[in-house]
Amino acid sequence: MSQYSKLCVETFLKNQGQLFDENVADNYQEAEEFLEDCMAVVVKNLKEVREYLDESGMDVSGMSDEGILEASEIFSLEDGTYLIVEG
Repeated sequence: MSQYSKLCVETFLKNQGQLFDENVADNYQEAEEFLEDCMAVVVKNLKEVREYLDESGMDVSGMSDEGILEASEIFSLEDGTYLIVEG
């Protein structure tokens, strides 16, 4: 069983162009495998997005919430959570 919800995988598959110039997945299964391979992370809220990026070495202290959400590796999910994919 996948660690990623259907919503995560479908959102990434639909919006992968925000992070990559060319598609890395052409179907649901490929998208799910890609997320697993790159160890994508799902976080509950914007605070956790900030914490994750900070722990990853990105200086987010002066960034606005909008600026963080515009980062290509952040995918906003319809349920209010966020998928973070490091390309």
